Amino acid sequence: MGWTGENSTMPYQTNGNRAPSVAGSFYPSEPEVLAGEVARMLGRAKSNGQQPKALIAPHAGYVYSGPIAASAYAKLARGSDTVTRVILLGPAHRMYLPGLAAPSARSFSTPLGDIPVDGDGIRRALQFPQVELLDDAYDGEHCLEVQLPFLQQILGDFSIIPLLVGGASHHQVAEVIGALWGGPETLIVISSDLSHYLPYDEARRMDAATSNAIENLIPEGIPDDGACGRQPIKGLLLVAKKMGLVCETLDVRNSGDTAGPRSEVVGYGAYTFTDPRLDP
Repeated sequence: MGWTGENSTMPYQTNGNRAPSVAGSFYPSEPEVLAGEVARMLGRAKSNGQQPKALIAPHAGYVYSGPIAASAYAKLARGSDTVTRVILLGPAHRMYLPGLAAPSARSFSTPLGDIPVDGDGIRRALQFPQVELLDDAYDGEHCLEVQLPFLQQILGDFSIIPLLVGGASHHQVAEVIGALWGGPETLIVISSDLSHYLPYDEARRMDAATSNAIENLIPEGIPDDGACGRQPIKGLLLVAKKMGLVCETLDVRNSGDTAGPRSEVVGYGAYTFTDPRLDP
């Protein structure tokens, strides 16, 4: 899956650091408290198995979805010194985007420190006509930010390519993922919750169907209301199938299982994608 986009007309110049938007609400703002909470969640998750090339993790507040996300991030333990670049994709919640948005920030911050943005990767993404430089899309956005403390806790030095997905088709998302795919140094992270505000039993049925489609790499099996990040998920599934990866479902629960009532719940799933041709 090659790099086939046209040159972007928007010049790319790095522009400072992006401060956290949801520290103190979605996750703790105190560094020691945050590090301890993430470490505890990772410590309860199984870390055995093959190093994943890609993963899907939820993005609600840690009290709701943190343990589910940790089940995916714990799988990175074996490759913590190998991964030096993380491509993050998630749905834009704060504003409408016709395609994908890229930031101009030189780094993103959490209470655990600053993470550099891979400028070369951003420039490559901007070569596609469906990607635009749009910092406003990141204001108040939580879906990528909540993934960062997990990555900071488990990886060494790494950079990020954070991209928000709006109205882009999953084929357009797949183009960008394919161009940035890289080797073992590159990890793909898709940030997405599953069903939203359904009764508990109905949510479990829908999330099971969505998980089955994800695990079997069937993009068209994910309904429009099956996941808020369905387009980045579907884009990943297209590339994963082409690259010969296999998916494992690690954990599927909802807010009724973790920290909320069961009358209306939000679903959360954690999945990893590995290459069966590599040694486990």
